[in-house]
Amino acid sequence: MKGDASTQHPHDARKRRRATTPGTHAPLAAWFKAQGWKPLPFQREVWQRYLDGESGLLHTPTGSGKTLAAFGGPLLEALASSAAIEKNRAPIAARAGRDGARTRGRDGASGRIQVLWITPLRALATDTVRALREPIDALGLDWQVGMRTGDATARDKRLARAGKLDVLVTTPESLALLLSYPDTAPQLANLRCVIVDEWHELLANKRGVLLQLCLARLRALSPQLRLWGLSATLGNLDEARDVLLPHAPASHIISGVKPRTLKIETLLPEEGERFPWAGHLGLSQLQRVLQRLSAVRTSLLFTNTRAQAELWHQALTAVWPEDPSTLALHHGSLDPRLRAAAEQGLRDGSLRCVVATSSLDLGVDFPAVDQVLQIGSPKGVARLLQRAGRARHRPGEAGHVVCVPTHALELVEYAAARSAIARGAIEARRPLTLCLDVLAQHCVTLALGGGFDQTVLFAEVRGTHAYAALDGATWNEVLDFIVQGGAALASYPDFCRVVIGDDGLYRVEDRRIALRHRLSIGTITSDGSVAVKVLRGGRLGSVEEGFVGRLRRGDRFQFAGRLLELVRLEDMAAYVRAARSGDGAVPKWQGGRMPLSSELGHEVERMFASDDAAAEMRAIAPLLQLQATLSALPVPGTLLAETIKTRQGSHLFVYPFAGRQVHDGLASLLSLRWGRIFANSFSFAANDYGFVLSPANDVGIDAETLHAMLSPDGLLDDLRDSLNLGELARRQFREIARVAGLLPPSLPGRAPRSMRQLQASSGLIFDVLQRFDPGHLLLAQAEREVFATQLEVSRLADTLASCSRRTLALHAPRSLTPLSFPLWADSLRGQLSTEDWKTRVQRAAAQLEKRHGQ
Repeated sequence: MKGDASTQHPHDARKRRRATTPGTHAPLAAWFKAQGWKPLPFQREVWQRYLDGESGLLHTPTGSGKTLAAFGGPLLEALASSAAIEKNRAPIAARAGRDGARTRGRDGASGRIQVLWITPLRALATDTVRALREPIDALGLDWQVGMRTGDATARDKRLARAGKLDVLVTTPESLALLLSYPDTAPQLANLRCVIVDEWHELLANKRGVLLQLCLARLRALSPQLRLWGLSATLGNLDEARDVLLPHAPASHIISGVKPRTLKIETLLPEEGERFPWAGHLGLSQLQRVLQRLSAVRTSLLFTNTRAQAELWHQALTAVWPEDPSTLALHHGSLDPRLRAAAEQGLRDGSLRCVVATSSLDLGVDFPAVDQVLQIGSPKGVARLLQRAGRARHRPGEAGHVVCVPTHALELVEYAAARSAIARGAIEARRPLTLCLDVLAQHCVTLALGGGFDQTVLFAEVRGTHAYAALDGATWNEVLDFIVQGGAALASYPDFCRVVIGDDGLYRVEDRRIALRHRLSIGTITSDGSVAVKVLRGGRLGSVEEGFVGRLRRGDRFQFAGRLLELVRLEDMAAYVRAARSGDGAVPKWQGGRMPLSSELGHEVERMFASDDAAAEMRAIAPLLQLQATLSALPVPGTLLAETIKTRQGSHLFVYPFAGRQVHDGLASLLSLRWGRIFANSFSFAANDYGFVLSPANDVGIDAETLHAMLSPDGLLDDLRDSLNLGELARRQFREIARVAGLLPPSLPGRAPRSMRQLQASSGLIFDVLQRFDPGHLLLAQAEREVFATQLEVSRLADTLASCSRRTLALHAPRSLTPLSFPLWADSLRGQLSTEDWKTRVQRAAAQLEKRHGQ
């Protein structure tokens, strides 16, 4: 916030701003001056637009003053209101004398929420409360600030429920929970402002859909409220604004300060040093990383998965030259108490290094952090920008991130990320629509919060972006579902949650259903987790049920940065004690591997063919020369494919550069289409660059046949034939059923339900619906989500269309190439062998390097 900066507005026509009134901003400007700051132009613009009754979207980098930009308008409004009230009450105040009590900020709506601040992370809530209290106290406003999240104190929860907070910091789930109480509506009648922080993190998931529904309810309760979103840079800012503000589509998008200059540095291999062709841990770089960590006071070391974070923390602990307490771990499966301790250590500078995952991606400010290191590819341009922004939140300092490649080809990805950032190629985040499980949950919430008129609520729901296309027939299906579960479930009392009163309002009357619903509110679902607890100690966090289920008493495993020994497993809790020595397995979490974004994938492909002079490209030049000699380098406009024979048989490698998830779908699709031409069985593997098909019976393929197999025609029908769609839909249905309220939660004081129990319950419901109500709205949604999220059909169709337009370059190298080797290595994972995978891959890599003089 110190200093000044120019404001960039995205629309030239909107540069004709209204004249601001400096006197209106004077109280807040004076406080800024007392801090040694000067309000930035974008901050003043947001304040003025708020005071003029406008809503909008602010996008600006973290650490540039966005909190005070968004909160300044409500502060100035409260100060003006209290000044008017105090003027009218001056005679009374003169008679009463001064008793030291502050009265500023109250306008007759004592105890009513006036500002609602919504954050996607509980970890951000504590920092936000601290940041908001500072100007409130300095300006003398009699405002109570508190938070209502899962981590809130009992006092804050009580004040929030009683409506005795003026500023409430909360999450989408906690807001939905508040709306389930009938007395919440009058408490929100004087709501002035809603601020949605980190909106880009909510835009493309069901949490964002739930928030859209809650915001529509808030607009109905308090039509005068203004709504402001805070967002990082996106590739679809206009769409992000329209999703947040469907009632005000012409609202302004305000740009904050220019993004800081970012330096991307890569830890390059020494000349002549052997660098792995495949891998994802990067522990061969340990000594280099330790040198970088020792060179500065405080560092953040980011990994892409929780398992990788555990392994890096373990490796660093083994060589850490200082007090072990100065090294910490932070990821989403750790207990909040451990995460909070790591965050506090970063704030006060007592920690030298924190190994973290995306759990620290978002906008908590850590001015004491001197550098950020990224282990492996960031997989996306926006993610690298977000992580780089965690360091050096100090005025005038440029951002700096040190990239640590885990294998040779990641050097290209770093160069590609730098190029994409320079060109402003940032990923878009696409919003979801027509999530009927979320809508059903919201309807039960409102039925519990005093009841609703279905005609009024239909119009309210249609006013959101997510449900603008909702038709009357589907709406009636949703209502039928919450009243009786649908035709097939109507005979089961547990699914008859809402009743229609004589007055036509939909209400929840059963206290047991009310309790179950409030315990289920939210859209965050995960595979079954088991709490990890220390005997006669605290909770460390949670691991997936499948991992613990494979352990026996006395087995050791690595978790929360400690070597633990399993003592017993009971009631979905693993009781452990510290192990004195030895090795232990590291838990793996499902869904941990990030796919390469389309934007970065296209940039990587372009870099292979470019003459970019980046240091990374110079370092990898010998490997790229080998690829060109054996086969060819990828070129935009050309689809590279290779047929290679190894001891295991023949293999077809194709490189669309569309990301692992899309390539998985393509490999399955082409296996089916190839098998129709020549009856055969296929194994396949995929990574972010391409996929490999390995036929059981050796059969050749020509360019014409391959090109025909890559046609986008008949995509959906072929996917249905190539995949066990029923099983995929069954798995997806479990998550949908949980959100929609078909799977009751464990009640307080009772043992949590295991994943096996949840699977059995959801599977039974799925089978009943398929047999007796095949048109049920949630079955249709399960299939839609399989296509949209698991298979990414839209990206798959775009990739096939792109492949069809390209010139196909089919080569037959005499050996594995640098591009094909990682795919071949992945394909070995499922094969039976007395050697471990790592040994086999290292031996094969050494043979190739010797053969080609690398």
